Amino acid sequence: MNIREQSEQIERQTLSEKAMCSSDSKGRRVFEEKCELRTEFQRDRDRIIHSKAFRRLKHKTQVFLAPESDHYRTRLTHTLEVSQIARTIARAMRLNEDLTEAIALGHDLGHTPFGHAGERAINDLCGGGFTHYEQSVRVCEKLEKGGEGLNLTFEVLDGILHHTKDEWASTLEGKIVRVSDRIAYINHDIEDAVMAGIITQQQIPDNITSVLGTSKSARINTLVNSVIKNSDNDIVMEKSVSEAYDLLHSFLFETVYRNPVAKSEETKVFGIVEGIFNYFTKYPEKMSEEYVKICENEGVKRAVMDYIACMTDHFAVSIYSDIYIPKFWKL
Repeated sequence: MNIREQSEQIERQTLSEKAMCSSDSKGRRVFEEKCELRTEFQRDRDRIIHSKAFRRLKHKTQVFLAPESDHYRTRLTHTLEVSQIARTIARAMRLNEDLTEAIALGHDLGHTPFGHAGERAINDLCGGGFTHYEQSVRVCEKLEKGGEGLNLTFEVLDGILHHTKDEWASTLEGKIVRVSDRIAYINHDIEDAVMAGIITQQQIPDNITSVLGTSKSARINTLVNSVIKNSDNDIVMEKSVSEAYDLLHSFLFETVYRNPVAKSEETKVFGIVEGIFNYFTKYPEKMSEEYVKICENEGVKRAVMDYIACMTDHFAVSIYSDIYIPKFWKL
């Protein structure tokens, strides 16, 4: 028995009967011989961490566009916080922590530059149908490794696809990531907004803090404990905690997500994305080779969507400047 088989045996002996054991995975789109050391979900986690898309997350906006401080969240730090929360829940419920971690680390691989403002811009320019969660799956299946993709397991791709809207994931581990994403972003967005001077902790209504707590750690602790204590065949919170979360989410929409100060730079995002989109739609041959191939196989619009979605904030601004901002002569 090799190390991977020992790990699979430990899973079957120690995990809940509701867990997704790696040996029960539906497998990969393209067959591969199994690893002697790692289970299937451990391999997926490692492939995601070593991907180019994962590295790019460190230069992609979470909520605040181009913040000057080093301490605001990026898409990468958000991803790591989601992973930490999700793993805590999975471990406590004796579910598969490796599967949970792989989904959490991969859930935002397809996110656009400039956060959800960039996502809306690409969606508008392409006539609808563009979502970051579908793009995350596309990154894993088609865009990584020069078009080969990462060849991840069905369960990881399913969790990534269903981490935010519409249908829920088919595994409890995938459902945990969806809930953990919500727990992570609402709490770190509060902390970032307080640091930016947009809101204060004291502004959060008493009917919310009386249930969830008055600090980030207290809120996360309340939400995570509620999930663990109330979940069995599904991943849920108790009603009072869920209602307080919804109230907190509404509070943030009014005070932060729609705040004209916090979102002032987002008015420029559409112009940048539109300018890049129009240029490369007209001159697709000027994109890198991997996207030119997509033009040939799936059309120019699809290739340009992929190209822009893969950009970091800084790279998108740099590309836009190279195209539209005149260079000054150096004497």
